[in-house]
Amino acid sequence: MPAAAHAAASAASSPPAADPAQAGRPGEAVPAALATAHTAGRVEAAGRSVRYSWPGVYFEGRFRGTGVGIVLNDAANDYDVQIDGATVATLVTPGRTTYWVKNLRNGAHGVRLVKRSEGQWAVGEFGGFVAAPGGAILPKPADRRRQIEFIGDSYTAGYGNMSDTRSCPAPGQIDRTTNADVSFGALTARGLGADYQINAFSGRGVVRNYNGIEPGTDYRTYYDRALIGVPGDVWKNPGTWHPQLIVIGLGINDFSTAINPGEPWTPETLVAAYKSAYHGFIDKLRSRYGKKAMIVVSATYMSNTTAFADAARQIVQDRNKRGDDRVRYWYYDNTDLDYGGCDWHPSAHDHKIISQRLGDFIATLPLRW
Repeated sequence: MPAAAHAAASAASSPPAADPAQAGRPGEAVPAALATAHTAGRVEAAGRSVRYSWPGVYFEGRFRGTGVGIVLNDAANDYDVQIDGATVATLVTPGRTTYWVKNLRNGAHGVRLVKRSEGQWAVGEFGGFVAAPGGAILPKPADRRRQIEFIGDSYTAGYGNMSDTRSCPAPGQIDRTTNADVSFGALTARGLGADYQINAFSGRGVVRNYNGIEPGTDYRTYYDRALIGVPGDVWKNPGTWHPQLIVIGLGINDFSTAINPGEPWTPETLVAAYKSAYHGFIDKLRSRYGKKAMIVVSATYMSNTTAFADAARQIVQDRNKRGDDRVRYWYYDNTDLDYGGCDWHPSAHDHKIISQRLGDFIATLPLRW
């Protein structure tokens, strides 16, 4: 725990210079922001800084001294600042700033910045860590050997999981009460000592979005992007992201609402389209991450239908029959879940339970990590 920590914001200062000797891809210099900060998230170089959109993106560093500054530019999203594993501040739409944590015990410390909220259409920018006078930024933490990619919707993003009410009509209330860092994915990955990505987009399905919104788009429209709201943007893997485990949770939005007049589906054709598109998506993941990666197709309880669970189970059975035994089905029911988050989403309490169940399931998998 940090000793007598407090934080203050000041005008942004420049992050440390990039080290051209450190490259993400051959011939590419690491942006200055990442020269001394570790991240596994989908980030895109922007001069000396990096930009990003997906929830749960985190940056980890080390420093010696009594304080550290965090160079940040984001007027839309919320962040937690953690020192030596303890949260010392929550930054609400901080804007362009260098946020300082000061008056720490003089010595070596760890610092972690994590994006709590979704903010799909906004772009955050991280400019690096800077040491307080008399201190120094230390070499960044090493990449973790274990890597997990979580793909999903609002459940995976941690939508409204910190809320104390299911009704969240106030402007910004969902953003303020969403915390991807305590979602089941983040909890599971940290429990396993793994780096992770949370590539989740609320309201999106495999072929149909919630209540048929934004027809012609779906989760797959955005999956390849680093910056979700930038059409044509493609995240470039720096060569360090090779997840041994991919957990997919997509289907609630496809099936949770009745098909509206004018939508091109019947219940039967929607299931067929869902299965076909899901197989294509798994094919993409196989091409990207190889045949050894373990892919978990997850489904959960829905009060109005079993279509999601039935279709997901059938997809896995089909893959297994085709000879791919590294695709597995995982279902979690509503036992002990209170759905106390915004709009009846899983609460922080629920995410802990789901994480425990997912951890138990992962322990049964023949992972090679």
